[in-house]
Amino acid sequence: MAMVLELYPCFVAFFVLFFVTFFVYGGLIFKKEVQPPSPPKFPIIGNLRQLAQNKHITLRSWAHKYGPMMLIHMGSKPTLVVSSVAGAREILKTQDLVFSNKFKTSIARKIFYNGKDVALASYSEYWRQVKSLCVLQLLNNKRIQSFRNVRDEEVALLIQDIKYSSSKVVNLKKLFATLTFNIVCRVTVGKKYQGGKEAAFKKLLGQLSGLLSYSGVGIYVPWLHWVENFSGFSRRVEKVAKELDDFLEGVVEDHIIAMENEGAVNQDFVSILLENWKQNKDNGFSIDREGIKAVTLDMFIAGTNTTASTLEWTMAMLMKNPDIMSKLQNEVRTIGKGKTKISEDDQEKMQYLKAVFKESMRINTPTPLLYREARDDVKVMGYDIKSRTRVFINVWAIARDPALWDNPEEFRPERFVDNPINYNGLHFEYLPFGAGRRICPGMRFGMAVDELALANLVNMFDFAMPDGKTTEDLDLDGATGISVGKKSPLMVVANPHFY
Repeated sequence: MAMVLELYPCFVAFFVLFFVTFFVYGGLIFKKEVQPPSPPKFPIIGNLRQLAQNKHITLRSWAHKYGPMMLIHMGSKPTLVVSSVAGAREILKTQDLVFSNKFKTSIARKIFYNGKDVALASYSEYWRQVKSLCVLQLLNNKRIQSFRNVRDEEVALLIQDIKYSSSKVVNLKKLFATLTFNIVCRVTVGKKYQGGKEAAFKKLLGQLSGLLSYSGVGIYVPWLHWVENFSGFSRRVEKVAKELDDFLEGVVEDHIIAMENEGAVNQDFVSILLENWKQNKDNGFSIDREGIKAVTLDMFIAGTNTTASTLEWTMAMLMKNPDIMSKLQNEVRTIGKGKTKISEDDQEKMQYLKAVFKESMRINTPTPLLYREARDDVKVMGYDIKSRTRVFINVWAIARDPALWDNPEEFRPERFVDNPINYNGLHFEYLPFGAGRRICPGMRFGMAVDELALANLVNMFDFAMPDGKTTEDLDLDGATGISVGKKSPLMVVANPHFY
C-alpha cells in the first residue's frame, strides 16, 4: 500500500499528460476546416447548370452575394473562385508555386497530347525547359523584332484588301483572323497556308475553340462520361484531335524532309524545335515529336484567336465611341505626318494608342478567367484549400470593380495616360495576360501585331456603320471560346482618308 501511495503522483502526472496530449493533438487533427462560402448547388452536377455560357459574368454576380472568395462545384470538382486584388495577389504571387499548375479537362488532355504543350503542362522541369525554349526562340524582344518585316508585309496586305475590296462593307472579324493567321504561319512554320488548306485549318481551330469551352456534365463528373459518348460529343473530340494531329504531323514531317535535303536550319519556330530535339535527345532533356506538335498548336491558338479578338474588340469600342476614335486618329496622323504607312518606330511614340489597347483589354479582358489548380493543401486568405482544388481567378470582374476603377463600365483610355499600370503581371487590379510563373509568354508578340495593325487602319481609313445604322445599333455581346470574342462579326464601311 505504501508503494502504491508513493507511485500515485506519478500515475496522476501520467494521466494528466496523456489527456493534455490527446486533446491538443486531437484538436489539431480533428479541428474543423474553414471553407469559403458557397452558393447552393444541385446534387451530382454541383453548380454546372447555374453557370451561363459567359461564366465570368455569373461568377461576378455571385461574388457580390457570397464574397470575393467562394467555393463552387463544377460537377464533382471543387473550384475556388477569386474576385479580388488581395486574392489574386495571394494566388499568383505569394503562393504562386502552390498554384503553378493549370487543371486540364479530358478534352484538353486529348487535344494537347496529355499536356505536352506550354499552356497546360504541369509545373515541372519539362514545363520550365519548354517555356524557356519558346521564350528564347520566338517570344523574346529580339526575336519579336526579327519578325518585323512579316508584320509590316501582312498589315500592308490587310490595308490593301480593305482599300480594294469589291464591297464597301468589310467584315473586320474575318480580315483580322486572316491577318493573325498569316503572321503566325510565317513565324511558326515558315510559310502561309492559302486556299483549301487555310480554310480547313481555320475551321479546325474554330471547332477546337468550341470543344475547349464545353462544360458538359460528363466532363466534370467522371462516372457520367458515358453521357458524352451517347450525345456524340466524344466522337467530335476524337475527330478534331485526329485531324489536328494529321495536320501537325504533316508540318513536322515536311520540316524534317526539308532539313535533310537542305542541310540547314530555317529560322521558323518548328525548324528550331526540331533542331533542339536533334541536338539534345541524347543529353537529358529533349522535346519529343509529340511535344513539338503540342507547342506548335499552342502558338497557333494563342497567336491567332486572342490577338484577332483583341483587335476586333478594340475597333468595336472605337466605333462605339467616335470621340475617342477621333482623338486616336489625330495622334496617329500627327505622328505619321501624312505617310500612308505607319512604321513600328512611329507606333512606339503613340501613347494614346497604347492607352486605347489597355482600356480595351480592361473592358473586354481576352481571357476573363485564369485557371489554376492547387498542388498541395494550403491556407488562402484564412480558408483551408485542399490539394487538387481548381481555381478560377475572375480578372474580368476585378478589372470592373468600382472600388478600384472610376466609372468602370465606361470606355475611357485616358485612365491609362501617364499611368504606370501595365499588363506585365505586376499590377493585380489589371491582369489581361495573367501573372506569375504562368503569365502568357506571348503578350508582347500579340501586342506588336495589334498596335501596328490598328495604327495603320485608323491612319488610312475613316470608319462608319453600314446600311444607315448608327453606333447605337452596334452590339457588344461576347461569346465564350478559347477567349471571349465578339459574338457577331464587326461589319463597317471603310472610307479611304485622303491627305
